[in-house]
Amino acid sequence: MNWTSPAEFFAMGGYGQYVWGSVGVTIAVLYAEWLLLRQRRLAALAQVKRQLILKTKES
Repeated sequence: MNWTSPAEFFAMGGYGQYVWGSVGVTIAVLYAEWLLLRQRRLAALAQVKRQLILKTKES
């Protein structure tokens, strides 16, 4: 497809709302996944740290 202006590009031949809506939802879901993974990683690291502290106190 050839677009002669940025407005035509963003309109995507009349399907822009679906295309850009899908792009927006995908970006939002990927960002949420990144946040959740980060939270789980930090929780796992904190748990390991607590376990190591307990083991060193027992020894």
